[in-house]
Amino acid sequence: MVRLPLTSEEVERGQRLGALLRRARGERPMLETALAARVSPETLRKIETGRVATPAFPTIAAIADVLGLSLDEVWGEICRPDPDVELPGPDDAGQQRLAS
Repeated sequence: MVRLPLTSEEVERGQRLGALLRRARGERPMLETALAARVSPETLRKIETGRVATPAFPTIAAIADVLGLSLDEVWGEICRPDPDVELPGPDDAGQQRLAS
């Protein structure tokens, strides 16, 4: 099976996820965290460093549970908009207005 290259957005999401997990883990040892989540320390290290940008959902759910993070917190962090990207407003061209 050929894997498609990751998009820049996927890479950025992976980096944000890794940063969130590192912050949540704090001073707790990586080995302890990985074993409690039932993942290998190498897998946790790769996720935290952004080398695995799209980890499996059960893996993230297990790590988040061990770190006391809700999946809503994780989702909010990895899907937050990039502050450098300006989102279109309601008056921008291409927006349709609904009839009232």
